[in-house]
Amino acid sequence: MQSLKNGRWLNEPTKAEASEIELSVTTDANTDFWRQTHYGFVRDSGHFYAFEVDGDFTAQVRVQAHFQHLYDQAGLMVRLDERRWVKTGIEFSDGYGLLGSVLTDDTSDWATGRYEGDPSDFWIRVTVQRGVLRIQASGDGQTWPLVRLCPFPKMDRYLVGPMCCTPVRSGLEVKFREWQVGPALGKDLHDLS
Repeated sequence: MQSLKNGRWLNEPTKAEASEIELSVTTDANTDFWRQTHYGFVRDSGHFYAFEVDGDFTAQVRVQAHFQHLYDQAGLMVRLDERRWVKTGIEFSDGYGLLGSVLTDDTSDWATGRYEGDPSDFWIRVTVQRGVLRIQASGDGQTWPLVRLCPFPKMDRYLVGPMCCTPVRSGLEVKFREWQVGPALGKDLHDLS
């Protein structure tokens, strides 16, 4: 595992603490990342703890939180700027902790579905390689089924790291652990390890 002490905040929460092994966050009120689609508004107020990486990479983290209110969310973000990013993880909606992702290229989409594991304790992984973004999730940190595969801009540098938001409240307590970021894994698409 790698240190969680050296990230850089976009929208630093009022209450957060980073150590070598854990990032603890309590979300502020009305925080979100979203651009236009369906709702018509732009929000860039969510909490993002960013690490800069050069070129292709894989990043993963364990996320622990009790999602209870509409749109409570936590996971990972990959960001180029305020108009081009992806966020992925668990988001509470329709009474469930749903596994989802939002890909934004000036406007946001939202792809989501029921998560079969325990939404209060999961791992999320993002790989960016040769202009393709791959999202995987795991309930045990060992088996990593595919969540999403999509195009993503080829860049020399990316920002990646833990993300959490509470669009309709404050006070979601999130723990991020087992942080890893490094070269892209380069695994076959159907390699679940």
